[in-house]
Amino acid sequence: MTIHKEGYTTIALSLIFIFILNAFIDYRYADVTWLRWLTYILSFALFIIVLQFFRNPSRSFTSHDLSVICPADGKVVVIEETEEGEYFKDKRLQVSIFMSPINVHINRNPISGIVKFFKYHPGKYLAAWNPKSSTENERTTIVVAHKNGTPVLFRQIAGALARRIVWYVKEGDVVEQTKEFGFIKFGSRVDVFLPLGTKVNVKLNEVVKGGITVLAELS
Repeated sequence: MTIHKEGYTTIALSLIFIFILNAFIDYRYADVTWLRWLTYILSFALFIIVLQFFRNPSRSFTSHDLSVICPADGKVVVIEETEEGEYFKDKRLQVSIFMSPINVHINRNPISGIVKFFKYHPGKYLAAWNPKSSTENERTTIVVAHKNGTPVLFRQIAGALARRIVWYVKEGDVVEQTKEFGFIKFGSRVDVFLPLGTKVNVKLNEVVKGGITVLAELS
């Protein structure tokens, strides 16, 4: 396991904060042993939490031309037909994955193809499980066209804790299935919009793994 590059700055700032906090407690409350030890324990816990959030575990990825691979770790919270109003402007099958703060937050391309559309939207920070988060939160919308012509839309959505979405793609890019397309810092969500009639291979509340779980099958 390695640490993702998006974590370097946050981890460095966390270490500086922990150093300053512990130095202050040691200086100001040198005689209060229980407070010093409590600070040490909480500081260690904070560092481990931040470190694990930015972990990049080694994995054997799933790759199949007509499979839609899960773009993120987390839990399936939505499987439903819905109106996609930004790009398709018609009915689509939506599958949403909620990413808690303890999940790996790397986002991976669900299919290979060409990026036909990309847009970043600044917005609110509603809880990621709130249905309105799909249209009101900070988010990106990415559409990749498979070589058979089928377009798949996927959307990074910031959550109540997330304050920064990172993306590595732009319109016209050729992307490869399971390769990184972005990262969301702290709790968040990824929506995938598929053609109606697409065979979905996951169930509600199922725990899924980015780059491994087969979300659906294209026809």
